[in-house]
Amino acid sequence: MAAARRMVVVGGDAAGMSAASQARRLKGPDELEIIAFERGDFTSYSACGIPYWIGGSVDSRDDLIARTPEAHRERGIDLRMRTEVTRIDVDGGRVLARGLSGDGGEEWTGFDELVVATGAAPLRPPLPGIDAPGVHAVQTLEDGEALLGTLGGVESGSGGERRRAVVVGAGYIGVEMAEALTLRGYEVTVLDQAEQPMTTLDPDMGALVRDAMCGMGMEVVTGAEVTAVETDGKGRARAVTAGERTYPADVVVLGLGVAPETSLAREAGLPVGESGGLLTDLAMRVRGHTDIWAGGDCVEVLDLVSGRTRHVALGTHANKHGQVIGANIGGGYATFPGVVGTAVSKVCDLEIARTGVLESQAREAGLQFVTVTADATGRAGYFPGAESMRVKMLAERGTGRLLGTQIVGRTGAGKRVDVAAVALTAGLTVEQMIYLDLGYAPPFSPVWDPVLVAARKAAAAVRQERRE
Repeated sequence: MAAARRMVVVGGDAAGMSAASQARRLKGPDELEIIAFERGDFTSYSACGIPYWIGGSVDSRDDLIARTPEAHRERGIDLRMRTEVTRIDVDGGRVLARGLSGDGGEEWTGFDELVVATGAAPLRPPLPGIDAPGVHAVQTLEDGEALLGTLGGVESGSGGERRRAVVVGAGYIGVEMAEALTLRGYEVTVLDQAEQPMTTLDPDMGALVRDAMCGMGMEVVTGAEVTAVETDGKGRARAVTAGERTYPADVVVLGLGVAPETSLAREAGLPVGESGGLLTDLAMRVRGHTDIWAGGDCVEVLDLVSGRTRHVALGTHANKHGQVIGANIGGGYATFPGVVGTAVSKVCDLEIARTGVLESQAREAGLQFVTVTADATGRAGYFPGAESMRVKMLAERGTGRLLGTQIVGRTGAGKRVDVAAVALTAGLTVEQMIYLDLGYAPPFSPVWDPVLVAARKAAAAVRQERRE
């Protein structure tokens, strides 16, 4: 009998363990040996759920864990925790790993198939005081535990005094962490360099998010360039400086986004794109290599709207990447066609969603477009609980092809973006969208769904452009 091939996985979260699990479903241990390395303490967990754990909506850290190391091992995966891969020897077909516990010894492990799933790392600008105790980035469960430790210390010693938090950055993680800290009773200040929070939206839609955040009692300061974190006599963070102002803080949370964690891959000479993510083919095989694969937050993927590659750090994509990789290594066939850039979030009861390109992204891609906004209710106007939402839609001039949709509103607003995501994937025009057979009943939608109201306005704008 031929010796089993060996699959080595670097990274034990969504993409890496999805790949390992899918490959194991297709190949038994006598055909495929699977070794996975994870430098942290946890596997297969929802990083997206960390703000809700911090804020108290999720009771326990363990609620965020989909599958423990023991569960993976029971499935025949040799999972090595607290072990960091420090080098990839592409020509030699091996990786060097060292233990982070015990004596920290190093060992080479050969591979027939290598999966790079090293994720992303929070952006941490090189500013004075940025690494001081009390300054937290939130990407892993370990990060969440560290932040909760700081919050516990602040809250136990407050004696009823004001508790103040500064969040640097107002993207998804920044806004979600600002909400979490507000729910814990902190006075929250959010600092961001941009014109409006949520640069994943156009500024006119981001302004709606700002209004909601201010309505919750947060101080939102835009156009603010952070220059330093000030520390006290014990070296702990006590304030954040931006421009000529200083904002007192018992805790500082960085919400500046993430970048692909590809230092290991770069050192090995693997190809990366403009945003620093690994470049793969549709099968998630690293370009130029037949036996190296990559998926999750460390890769760039094809944007089906702009035709460019982009970095999109989302657990949904990471799990799909892993499924594709595992299927291919396991002897099947699968591809990942690309993304349309769909994301949804919330700040308290305000739901925030987008898909496709923003105005700035459309211009960068050389697309000509029209844009419209529409205000409508999520239920029939006469039905109790009907609340308004705003839908912004971009359509290509001439063809009317849908290019992007943004939605900001309350009950039922966020997931409506899925209609637009499907339309983008299918390449529908806004004219075609008007006649989509969407579900209707007064508790769920008015006769004309808000997305279709926007599509009607966009179609009219495209027709007007054609006449002119």
